[in-house]
Order: sequence, then structure tokens, then C-alpha cells
Amino acid sequence: MTTNDFELRQPISIDDAPAGSICEWCGKPAIHQLTALGGPHHNESGFFCFQCSEDFVRAIASSLQREGTTQATTTF
Repeated sequence: MTTNDFELRQPISIDDAPAGSICEWCGKPAIHQLTALGGPHHNESGFFCFQCSEDFVRAIASSLQREGTTQATTTF
């Protein structure tokens, strides 16, 4: 497991972005503020437009699903 894998497993808080915020991924107006809870980036947040925030959450869910599938198929 790499550091980036661990960081993607941290819970996030989804809040409204402050007015005038810009999406960190695409530069469009941001509507969500995603804040890491716990781990090395606790309380660090990013601003995302609707589409990019959905893509970010899907990426996290996908990484967790892959992890669960890998653990379920591993035999000891």
C-alpha cells in the first residue's frame, strides 16, 4: 500500500464552497468543499465544481471497492 492509497481511504466532509471559489481540477466555479478528516492531511480541503466532486468521490469509492475485492479474493 502506498501513501497515496492510504490517503484516499480517509473519510471526507462535503460542504458548500464559499462564494467565488474555483474548482481545483477544472477552474469552473466551485460548489463543494471536500475536507479530509483524519490522517496526514486532516482539515485540508479542496474546492470542486459539481462534476469534479462527483468524479473525486467515485474515484475514492472505486479504490475502496478494489481494495475490498482484493482482500476478499486473497487466500491464506
